[in-house]
Amino acid sequence: MTQIINKPKDAVSQVLNGVAFIHQEKLERLSNTGIIKKQQIDDSQVALISGGGSGHEPAHFGYVGEGMLSASVSGPIFVPPKTAEIVKAIEAVASEKGVLLIIKNFEADVTNFLEAEKIAQQSGIKVAHVIVNDDCSIEEGSYKKRRRGVAGTILVHKILGAAAKEGKNLDELKQLGEDVVASMNTLGVALASGKTIGQEEAVFSLEKGEISFGIGIHGESGYRKEPFFSSEYLANELINKLLTQYPVSISELPFAIMINGLGATTVMEQYIFANDVKRLLQLEEIDVVFQKSGNFMTSTNMAGISLTFLALKEKKWLDYLNEPTDAFAW
Repeated sequence: MTQIINKPKDAVSQVLNGVAFIHQEKLERLSNTGIIKKQQIDDSQVALISGGGSGHEPAHFGYVGEGMLSASVSGPIFVPPKTAEIVKAIEAVASEKGVLLIIKNFEADVTNFLEAEKIAQQSGIKVAHVIVNDDCSIEEGSYKKRRRGVAGTILVHKILGAAAKEGKNLDELKQLGEDVVASMNTLGVALASGKTIGQEEAVFSLEKGEISFGIGIHGESGYRKEPFFSSEYLANELINKLLTQYPVSISELPFAIMINGLGATTVMEQYIFANDVKRLLQLEEIDVVFQKSGNFMTSTNMAGISLTFLALKEKKWLDYLNEPTDAFAW
């Protein structure tokens, strides 16, 4: 597939320049870095930072804005930002209120962000972190949960962003984030592999008409491959697997759900899937009080979709989800 790019090696930098140009009234790129930050940092509240490898746009720069992130840090395609770059982001938004890092649970991401946290703390900045591990897919054969950080990370951005704006301190935000993550699960399905910028070969392979449940956002293998049947069948598989993650007492709570396109899934397909999710959840008597559909965390141009469930243990979580934000991708 032909891609609208110049030189592949310049793609990430040019994406960041484009974001800073289109949203110049609110956002800026720190020169020669992967950092996008709010132009005006509010020193009266805890700052929030997230990031990771590029290729998942609009994550994470699309969630920088009032009521969400203070800054994002982008690395190369599918490669996390370097520790030094994360430290620069922390220094750029830090105040006496501190900085909270929201980290997706991939080994290299966790390593680099935690190293940056330690360096910043040694320089006198208050820093804490929350690790998001919402992926409930299992490893084929071992049945061990992978617990990668995927699309549910965006709901964490929103809830913690609103809570930070409300005035919660660093410790309170860390605890809130951990509580939200513990109540959240995501599962995805791929219909076709994407290709990273400048690459001709697909990230992974599927036979014609074949799908893979539990696929990762970097093309990591799923837990089962089988022929495609219908949108309703996909929705039924994901919903059943997600509901098994919750005890009956929690499944009686109200839920927030997020339907996430993985890059090459059309709006029409997403809303057909949303209709199937609605009907199936009604049959299960699940009370959905918040819902979103769109491309929130993609995998370059992978064809597929993920579904996130968040059991709303506190009414305040719903209030935070509904609070306004000017982050352009929300």
